[in-house]
Amino acid sequence: MNKGVLIGGILVVAAVALAGGFWMVSRGQKIETGVMPVIEEESREILVEPTGETVMEETGAVKEFVVEGSPFKFLLAEMRVKKGDTVRVTFKNIKGTHDWVLDEFDARTNQIGEGEEEEIEFTADKVGTFEYYCSVGDHRARGMAGELIVE
Repeated sequence: MNKGVLIGGILVVAAVALAGGFWMVSRGQKIETGVMPVIEEESREILVEPTGETVMEETGAVKEFVVEGSPFKFLLAEMRVKKGDTVRVTFKNIKGTHDWVLDEFDARTNQIGEGEEEEIEFTADKVGTFEYYCSVGDHRARGMAGELIVE
C-alpha cells in the first residue's frame, strides 16, 4: 500500500474525530471514551432579566402520583418531590365520598363518589413537610391524611 494514501486516510479519520469532539464540546456535552453522552431532559424557562440578558432557569420536573381514597385512609401516604417540581396527583375514589386537599399549595379536588377520579396539578414552590387530607366529615381526624415532602 502507498504510504501517502495510508497517511492521508489517517489524517482524514483524525480530522473527523477532532471535528466531532469540537462539535460535542461546543454543545456543552461531556466526552468520555467508550461512553455515549447522556442527554437528560429538563424543563427550562427563558427569562429576560431587566439588564437585557437572557438566562435559562430550571423549572423542575413533572412528578406524577396516584392516590386512592377509601374509608379513612389514602393509599399512598407519602409523596416526595423537589422544590420547583410540578406535582400531578390523580385522586381515585375507591369507596365512599372523598376529596384530596393540600392547603399550603391551594390544591384541592372536588368531593367525588365511589369509582370516580380527578386530576390536580400544582407547583411545589415551598420546602417542608405538608399534610394532605380528606375534608369530608371527620375523615381527617380518623386518619385519612398523608404527607407531601418537598426538599
